[in-house]
Amino acid sequence: MIQTEMKPLAERITEWRRHLHRHPELSHQEHETSKYIEEVLRGFGGGLEISRPTDTSVLAVLKGEKPSAAAGPVIAFRADIDALPIQEEADIDFRSENPGVMHACGHDCHPAMLLGAVSELAGRRSEFAGEIRFIFQHAEEVSPGGAEQLVGRGVIEGVEQIYALHIQPEYPAGVFAVREGSLTSAADDFVVCIIGSGGHASTPQLCVDPLVIGSEIVMSAQQIVSRKLPPLQVPVLTVATFHCGEANNVIASSAELTGTIRSHDPAVRVKARELFEQVIRGITDAHGASYELEWELGCPGVINASGPVAVSRDAAREVYGKDGVIEASEPSFGTEDFAFYSEAVPASMQFIGVHNDAFGKAYPLHHGKMKVDESALPLGAAYYIRVAEKVFGM
Repeated sequence: MIQTEMKPLAERITEWRRHLHRHPELSHQEHETSKYIEEVLRGFGGGLEISRPTDTSVLAVLKGEKPSAAAGPVIAFRADIDALPIQEEADIDFRSENPGVMHACGHDCHPAMLLGAVSELAGRRSEFAGEIRFIFQHAEEVSPGGAEQLVGRGVIEGVEQIYALHIQPEYPAGVFAVREGSLTSAADDFVVCIIGSGGHASTPQLCVDPLVIGSEIVMSAQQIVSRKLPPLQVPVLTVATFHCGEANNVIASSAELTGTIRSHDPAVRVKARELFEQVIRGITDAHGASYELEWELGCPGVINASGPVAVSRDAAREVYGKDGVIEASEPSFGTEDFAFYSEAVPASMQFIGVHNDAFGKAYPLHHGKMKVDESALPLGAAYYIRVAEKVFGM
């Protein structure tokens, strides 16, 4: 049994975070991570109903015991727990002990903050009527991800609101960024195979060169963003890889392009895919080539609902102070599978700053040198606690 009592909350949160940081596990492989989280939760006493919705996720349910004529609200808090296939380069003394795997997106901080909130709320069942579900979710970093799987297994059935926090190294510690409406983008990945006719480099007139055709597609595709869609709704279209040929005197018979389209508007998401294929079809037809196009449709964008956002904003102002809460003016083109929860119930995911100027450069999420000012993490736990207090009138 992991001992959780006696030490101040901030110290315990730091210990939990550092243990998770040292022992990162990739998506769908979070066996030791979920085991550790379950052990910590069981150390909080018998008031929690703990279960395993999947082999590598943990659900803890706290039911209020306050007498009430009507059933109280049901809310959920979510933290993701998987790591990334990145070699850590940060100069810290609790670096990843798993070569090539790192918590470079804050999925060590997220469960540590939520564990801090559970540890405090677990002893307050008599103060509220209703239910809080604490979701420690696996596999956020892959598609299909853990959120979609847990929604399908009924983890948020009956939930009226769901909340989450995400660390953000571009903001300093002590800053809370709140946004209503679109927060992140949908992501649709593509693979295009251009099928031409190869031959000797000395006789290009006898060939249908897929490299030239692919180059034209790469350049023309950007007109979708600049000329074919409304300026305030344009997606990000990126061709990330281009593979063609193996020898300097041979025209290849095929080429492969891969990339992604990121969008915030659901209608634009569909239209962008249609326009992209229209470009591919037109160019390949003009050159006498053919193509194959495959899509991997990723998660939708996170949409923050007005009701939970109002609770988040008020709770954050009480924890961070009015000057510590800023409005995030623009949505991100990053993706987050919290979107599957926000499709199902009113949701609020917000960002907390974790940068310290003493670190020097603020390396972004998914970077091997990304660092976290751990003084921000108790504030995140306090935010969750304050959200619960406001929802339940505690």
